[in-house]
Amino acid sequence: MSLRKRIEQSQTLAAGVAAVAGWYLARSKKRTDWTSEGLDDLHAALSQGPVLLVMWHSRCLMAAEHWPIPDGPLSSLYNSSPVGRLAGALHRRVGLQPMQMSAKRSNRSASLKVLRRVKEGISIGMTGDGPTGPALQVQPAVLEWARVTGLPIFAYAFSTARQKRMSSWDRMLVPKPGGRGGFVFRRFDGRIPRKMDAAEAAEWRARLKAFFDETTHAADRLAGTSAGP
Repeated sequence: MSLRKRIEQSQTLAAGVAAVAGWYLARSKKRTDWTSEGLDDLHAALSQGPVLLVMWHSRCLMAAEHWPIPDGPLSSLYNSSPVGRLAGALHRRVGLQPMQMSAKRSNRSASLKVLRRVKEGISIGMTGDGPTGPALQVQPAVLEWARVTGLPIFAYAFSTARQKRMSSWDRMLVPKPGGRGGFVFRRFDGRIPRKMDAAEAAEWRARLKAFFDETTHAADRLAGTSAGP
């Protein structure tokens, strides 16, 4: 059995691999000279209640390290894929409250589970292009969770001058310790309507894509690089 399949089936193995990944990311965070943007806006929003945090999959690795846990808990959504299981285990290690979403459960069941967390004052985190892509394309789930929860949307992105891009579908950015780094939290100036037709939904996805892309470029500028999403 491949390592990928074993991680998918074993939460214990996922936790072990996450421990190594967590050590590496914590080391990268500590040894990088970070500049941030938007933390004050995020602090202010969290003082009023939870938010919906969205990021491109390629820039998700440092989100758990940069989230201000003292200001409010975060529950990240993940699936049962190897990467998803690792992300869930990694987020548990740093004090977040990850929530596994199952394709076998109904949308209503998943929505009730998320809404229960929101009512408890817990912010929700997710990737804008989902667990499998297409890369840099806003998936309908983003609009659905924004519509269902009514939470303000914040985008997150990080970048580092020293980095490696993986040969994955999203070209995931992996930070290397040392050098400059930047991370951004930015509030979306818009509120997703409760009801919309297909054309309106496509327009909102286009607006969100432009917003997520610009947030990513802002993180690149802080890090002094032009890596691209």
